[in-house]
Amino acid sequence: MMENTLQVFLPLIRFFSLSSKEFLYKVSPYKKILNHQLYKDLLNSHMDPDIEPNNNIPLPRNLKISNVIESNIVNLNIISTISRWIDKIDCNNKFSLLRELYLQYKFKLLLRGSRDGFTPRKFHELCDNKSNTVTFIKVKGTDEILGGYNPLVWNSSSGWGQSLDSFIFSFKNKDLILSYISNMNRAINYYKTHGPSFGYDDLKISYNGWSNDVDPFNYKKCKQTDYEKRIRDTEEFFDIEDYEVFQIMKK
Repeated sequence: MMENTLQVFLPLIRFFSLSSKEFLYKVSPYKKILNHQLYKDLLNSHMDPDIEPNNNIPLPRNLKISNVIESNIVNLNIISTISRWIDKIDCNNKFSLLRELYLQYKFKLLLRGSRDGFTPRKFHELCDNKSNTVTFIKVKGTDEILGGYNPLVWNSSSGWGQSLDSFIFSFKNKDLILSYISNMNRAINYYKTHGPSFGYDDLKISYNGWSNDVDPFNYKKCKQTDYEKRIRDTEEFFDIEDYEVFQIMKK
């Protein structure tokens, strides 16, 4: 009887979003009443994350992106990937992103350039003293989305934020680059004329002039200095079509 009851709820369970620990303690005790193939696929996925998923693996349910994030730049797949990186969940194997969407956070919009402006003053007005933020930048004239995760608060002082958990990234078509911090002493770049800036120049958005925080950003560049990898193929300056800053919160 329990097995029949359980079958009704199986399609609602996101089995492939479970950690190995959750699988061990919350799923394996019910091995005898689970579908044999499902259990085998689950076990295989934890023993070898690179194994190709079986066709019977349930796809993610239809989700409204507005329930997770209000963005003009990114979709749920990108949000899922960012959330995995924040929680340090391995998604380097080619099938991990196909198994499940990983949506553990609510993304609260703090700033949108096309709505609030592209000046340092507006960035600091809306984002200072906010921790755990993710920035997304849509590069004008390309398919690139650049950005970074800052676990610290933003501020307008002159100095550096130290962190081992910050990272920067890029998405271009189906290609993605994750770059963790290599010099924790220069993880976050603070200054009153800076926007969201990581490392010395790894991802820097700022106004380069006479300490003016009311003019639009005119320095937008990615040059590897303090993070493990460069996130653009070029060190040329780029233009921003739009950018968004979100504060993340556990659901």
